[in-house]
Amino acid sequence: MQTMLPRLNASLAQASRLVGAFVIFLGAVIGLASPGHALIEIDIRQGNVQPMPIAIPDFSGSAEGAQIARVIEADLKRSGLFAPLDKTTFLEKNLSSSSSPSFANWTVLNAQALVTGTVTQEADGRLKAEFRLWDVFAGKQMTGQQFFTAPKNWRRVAHIIADAIYERLTGEKGYFDTRIVFVDESGPKANRVKRLAIMDQDGANVRYLTDGRDLVLTPRFSPTRQEITYMALEDGQPKVYLLNVETGRRSNVGQFPGMSFSSRFSPDGLSIVLSLQQAGDANIYRMDLRNGKITRLTNSASIDTSPTFSPDGRQIAFESDRGGKQQIYVMNADGSGVKRISFGKGRYGTPVWSPRGDLIAFTKQYKGQFQIGVMKTDGSRERILADGYHNEGPTWAPNGRVLMFFRESPGANGGPRLFSIDLTGRNEYRVPTPAFGSDPAWSPLVD
Repeated sequence: MQTMLPRLNASLAQASRLVGAFVIFLGAVIGLASPGHALIEIDIRQGNVQPMPIAIPDFSGSAEGAQIARVIEADLKRSGLFAPLDKTTFLEKNLSSSSSPSFANWTVLNAQALVTGTVTQEADGRLKAEFRLWDVFAGKQMTGQQFFTAPKNWRRVAHIIADAIYERLTGEKGYFDTRIVFVDESGPKANRVKRLAIMDQDGANVRYLTDGRDLVLTPRFSPTRQEITYMALEDGQPKVYLLNVETGRRSNVGQFPGMSFSSRFSPDGLSIVLSLQQAGDANIYRMDLRNGKITRLTNSASIDTSPTFSPDGRQIAFESDRGGKQQIYVMNADGSGVKRISFGKGRYGTPVWSPRGDLIAFTKQYKGQFQIGVMKTDGSRERILADGYHNEGPTWAPNGRVLMFFRESPGANGGPRLFSIDLTGRNEYRVPTPAFGSDPAWSPLVD
């Protein structure tokens, strides 16, 4: 973490449901049971949630059916809220979505929920995927949908179905049909090539956004457009760019005196906040992307960096060493009312406000370890979720229930890897990337 100047000194919005050639048509909802009649649900407001046993047989009809079922199963399992049952124990397999299952065959396996589905190919070449979610003990259908898409988009259909299941059983939006932008790192440790890359939240469909000629850092999504902001070090000078991830069009945000760090969008996507360093000090500034106007928000003889907006845009959290060591502070969006909120032992940095508005994630350095934690927005109820040699860079899933971060491994052959963890701190997964990966940023959901 060092000074927490993001690794120099140390929201694309989620793809629209209707994007270019990738168009998914949502068919008629199939026989929904009303929420009041469902007997099963997961109360994720509890601190200790027992994963729900759920059965997800391969979808019938085509080879893509098994692939779609596997992706749905993996999505739900990673959430920590579901325990998919072993397919080898199923008494019924390849169930069609058009028929009712024999519920006795599933209650004997203690399955509380069952997902059935069918995938077929239309005459025009499109895939038709439909699914049904069943309450096994009640013997009732809870939800069902059908989708039409190009065959190459089968994986995204699987994520959308997983989102629908997650939302129906938890009452909250899912986060599986989202993407991650990150810094792909390859080559020897002393001379790493760093490229911006984007992928699905489960590590699939990696695509590179820059060619690696310039050092890139701290990509962040716009909440309203298919753009990211990031910093590139060109000819020894840091520059802040906006990049449209679909078209590849790049524009320079502006020329800033001194060093610039950690730009993030406002919730409306119309401005960014960033840290500018001059004469050894760093302060927080806000820039209006419509007219280029820059407003200084902090004015201290210290290092203020890593600003992050609250979801309502009224407040900004940031890190500062103005009190002698790195701590987290919160201020109004105009720079007034600065107050410190972190008071635990150690040094705190890289705050990131939860999309739900209830928590702030952070990195903490204590006794030689780097920790990922969360606290209430007033600094109370601090909880450490991950502890290790070097954990840094938390980013929130758009539903505020899961974090992704990177963990650096020691040694000459060590490097950063991406991990996800839920708010219990017990459900940690490594996110696969082609090489080393750092500085992840999660895309938001789009209604």
